[in-house]
Amino acid sequence: MPIIRKPAIPLAERTHPWLELKYFTYHPQVYSRMLGHASDDAKAGDLVAVYDKDGQRFGAGFFNPAAHVPLRMLHHGQEVVDEAFLEKLLDRACDMREKLPGLGDPAVTDAYRVIASDADSLSGLAVDRYADTLSVEVHSLGVHQRMAKWLPHLHARLGTKRANVRVDPSIARIERISAPVVAGDAPPAVKIREHGIRYEVDFATGHKTGFFCDQRENRKKVGEWVKRLGPQTRVADLCCYTGGFSLAAKILGGAEDVTGVDLDEKAIEQAKRNMNLNNTRINWVHTDAFTWARQMMANKSQFDVIVLDPPKLVFDREDMEGRIKYRDLNGLAIQIAKPGALLVTCSCSGQVSEDEFTEIVIAAAHHRGRKLQFLDRTGAGPDHPVMSNCPESRYLKLLWARVL
Repeated sequence: MPIIRKPAIPLAERTHPWLELKYFTYHPQVYSRMLGHASDDAKAGDLVAVYDKDGQRFGAGFFNPAAHVPLRMLHHGQEVVDEAFLEKLLDRACDMREKLPGLGDPAVTDAYRVIASDADSLSGLAVDRYADTLSVEVHSLGVHQRMAKWLPHLHARLGTKRANVRVDPSIARIERISAPVVAGDAPPAVKIREHGIRYEVDFATGHKTGFFCDQRENRKKVGEWVKRLGPQTRVADLCCYTGGFSLAAKILGGAEDVTGVDLDEKAIEQAKRNMNLNNTRINWVHTDAFTWARQMMANKSQFDVIVLDPPKLVFDREDMEGRIKYRDLNGLAIQIAKPGALLVTCSCSGQVSEDEFTEIVIAAAHHRGRKLQFLDRTGAGPDHPVMSNCPESRYLKLLWARVL
């Protein structure tokens, strides 16, 4: 049967402001080459009605013609979307977190992701909750223009009281955000709990929103593994940041010998404060993970559990340098692993798929005459969902393997 197309909606009947697509895409981030005409009244930061190439209503999103991502889709469908609809998206994200086991439970954690950008149909907005404080990262002008209204709404919905709002300076330049890049009424740092471990989140020196809630269940799992291995277990936590895996191995796992390594001096200082909050002792080393691992090789020092959690190393599909760094770092870790040791290796690079990451790690092992017995593959917790039209938002990948 022939395809019967609906007639285009006349320009005079379109919802203003509007934008037209040249090509079909269901992805929430739409680039300039995909865009067609825009109405004369469409301004940067506007919520625009989006029409497909046939002139049919396709959805709605934030428009910013000067940005790297000029259209961020917030809704696909025939409905007319207004500002009240956006607040319903905020509520929907909060509702989902309230239904997840453990979030907000003092016995589990008071730190979790409330809004995960494209995964919650709120492209350009990431919100983490730390006790009574919200930590907000803004990646789009449209979001930035609405934060003064959205924050009170989120506080009322969640029962939080304070907020720290941050726009990375590079994002501010790209999005043409001229307001202060850091705002809010939050204190410089707040204290949180996760599986019985206390942490301090420092907004001034911390990366992203200040703490990586996405590794919550993986930190617990490392602690459980170490506990089964026994107190004599030697643990190396490379690229340890503020000590999450180290503290889990020490406090939840009971390991007597835990070493955390990171090149970021401020992160190591924060790790020491977190250690003191929990009245325990961990060996912290302020140095490059590559250099430290090579020194351990020279010392013939080996470990029972090795965690690798480097920062993002691959920034686009053509970035071979970052992929080589993953290979080399894993290769060094494998060389300081005892026979049968547990390797927990992470990648937070969205441009590297889980299958590709697995291939990189396997190559690193085989090149050094070792084999890996894979035990599990994990990622971020359920408060970091993945939307079907944006699979690359499943950025965090962990491989759990015995080194043989």
